Amino acid sequence: MTRSEQGRHRERHDPHWVEWLTGIVSALLVAGLLGWIGWEAFTREATPPDLTIAVLTTEKTGNGYRVAFDIHNAATTTAASVTVIGRLMDGDRVIEENHIVFDYVAAESKSTGAILFRNEPAGRMVDIRAAGYTDP
Repeated sequence: MTRSEQGRHRERHDPHWVEWLTGIVSALLVAGLLGWIGWEAFTREATPPDLTIAVLTTEKTGNGYRVAFDIHNAATTTAASVTVIGRLMDGDRVIEENHIVFDYVAAESKSTGAILFRNEPAGRMVDIRAAGYTDP
């Protein structure tokens, strides 16, 4: 903090209580974050990717139909080059099959994608599943 005396400015040497409080709170936050990161690094078990898919919507597009879905990775490791296969089925017969490849699905996260079909999915079974991945 600066004080003016006869047109001169000079800095106070004793810090204000707010500066001390800010410094202490910041130091506690940094120490807490470092402790939490260290705890996670040493105690968290690495589990292989666990991929599940949930269909969100089916929409008509100009060239066919778009089936949007979420792919969720519940594990603590990332899956790379995730191949998702979508099948449009009438009973046991596969009418159409398409696939999509996600660059990665991060650990404990979800990604959204869509598979495009030429045939209408209404009244048919849509089977979308993860077919494989690689370790990054």
